[in-house]
Amino acid sequence: MTWLVWSLLSALFAAATAVLAKIGIAGVDANLATAVRTSVVVVFTWMIALIAGRPAGAHPFSTKTWLFLALSGLATGLSWVCYFHALQVGPASRVAPVDKLSVALVIVFAAVFLGEPLTWTKALGGGLIIAGAITLALE
Repeated sequence: MTWLVWSLLSALFAAATAVLAKIGIAGVDANLATAVRTSVVVVFTWMIALIAGRPAGAHPFSTKTWLFLALSGLATGLSWVCYFHALQVGPASRVAPVDKLSVALVIVFAAVFLGEPLTWTKALGGGLIIAGAITLALE
């Protein structure tokens, strides 16, 4: 499958996540709910990794790989904790679009930290995402 198909599936599952999480956190502690969700993700992803096995030609993890994956994991955990707290106190239809401001931030971060070109189409698309998130948040 192409990156686009994987990306569309990711968006579909992320949308389902918001609705399912909003229903699931009703009346419970958001931190505990995040821990439960994260535990399910851990078990699920380990099952996938073990079933899929190591691809031929895959290299062992370097120290740099471990460091950046750990930092990414911490950022994910912080994002999920904040997201669940936002979902608990706000409507999913407003929380999720604001959360997706991350897309515009990725465009900027990719240009600054990864050297990816910041084209007019990326700037326009990022600007539209920002405008849409603000519009939905202020509804």
